[in-house]
Amino acid sequence: MTTERERFLPTEQGEQAPNAGRVLALLFAANTFNFYDRAVPAIVAEPVKLEFGLSDLQIGVLAAAFTVVYALCGLPLGRLADHRSRARIMGWGIVAWSLLTAASGAAWNYVSLLLMRVGVGIGEASYAPAANSTIADLYPAGKRARAFGLFQLGLPVGLVLAYFSVGAIAEAFGTWRAPFVLAAIPGLLIAAGFFLVREPRRGASEPASTTTVEATPAPVDRPFRRILAVPTMWFLIVAGIGANLAAYSVNTFTVPLFQRYFGASLTGAAVLTGVVVGVTGLAGLLVGGWVSDRAARRSTGARVLVGAVATLGSVPLTWFALSVGPEATGTFVVLFGAGWLLQYLYYTSAYPAVADVVGPRLRSTATAVFFAAFYLLGGAVGPVIAGALSDAFAADALAAGASPADAAANGLRQALTVIVPLSMAIASAGLFLAARTVRRDNERMTAAAG
Repeated sequence: MTTERERFLPTEQGEQAPNAGRVLALLFAANTFNFYDRAVPAIVAEPVKLEFGLSDLQIGVLAAAFTVVYALCGLPLGRLADHRSRARIMGWGIVAWSLLTAASGAAWNYVSLLLMRVGVGIGEASYAPAANSTIADLYPAGKRARAFGLFQLGLPVGLVLAYFSVGAIAEAFGTWRAPFVLAAIPGLLIAAGFFLVREPRRGASEPASTTTVEATPAPVDRPFRRILAVPTMWFLIVAGIGANLAAYSVNTFTVPLFQRYFGASLTGAAVLTGVVVGVTGLAGLLVGGWVSDRAARRSTGARVLVGAVATLGSVPLTWFALSVGPEATGTFVVLFGAGWLLQYLYYTSAYPAVADVVGPRLRSTATAVFFAAFYLLGGAVGPVIAGALSDAFAADALAAGASPADAAANGLRQALTVIVPLSMAIASAGLFLAARTVRRDNERMTAAAG
């Protein structure tokens, strides 16, 4: 039987864990291929649509089904991660989603592909709550924004790798199925590391006075009610809904937008999308983590305020980008890329704020609640709305005499012009409200624990 000494890394109370860098690197690697695997269906959306005869709404539903299952399964798996080995939960989850990603390449129709992606969602749901909770225990509060920022670099790095490779792989093998199979290999290798890692003790990074009660195995009754009794959590959820409405619409339909509206090839469209939504994230998360931690020296509210201002700045930039003509590809890349860089500061502001207002023994569950809410009401809804609007605008254009190609191109551009800036405005409003309450809720959490 595994002993406490073997399972947990010894850590001085309130200090950074000795193996924090190595564990964070492993978490980053898994997060990278988490988002790589998620990006594959969006990149090959056009050939999948052609082979199975799909509408944009059906493409949106494919993304939404994954997200709904991911969000719902995250709740019980988040509760499990608050009481069982987080490392093993993550390891087995990575094995599951990697194998099902490979199986997606064998889909024989739309329904079979949909079911495979639902299975991937179940596997990936095990990861984020356990990973976020682990990071909070690896690093003390003053270093968490940078740690979360480095962890979230897996998002743009995974997208960059996917957008720069998946299109080329599909064209080299002559089929959209090949990238799904190849994507599974790195995940299976990374999974092995989680069965060897020693995770930090819960609450180890908190000051001793804060975790006197939290570090003991006191019963955590009515956990969801306790989490949702924190006002800041509600405002962070609103911000998350807005951010994910935009993010999942953009990740699902930007490659098709470059193909239809700007006339790019599959490989060219994927690379341009990698620049717009991936490369920008590298700068956004690195700079955002540093800026957010500096702001946190003043107050927890200041850190959230950084994200609120940045996401507000993304609103006009993305709107102007989506308003340019089909000949202005470079202008679109610059404007939309700048707006998308700013929206990445949402992650370095909102994610650390969850740990600021929820005690150590509830953080996996709180993360699961946070994710479930914004994925169900944002990530799942965004692609469906974007797809439905795209089909509707395209039908109007056809009725007005446009060619099918022009109707499909402008329908998709109009749909994104509606949903992306509006969603980022919602995210900004949620963060501005959270900035007003996070300090008070942090003080309440500290007083209740200590």
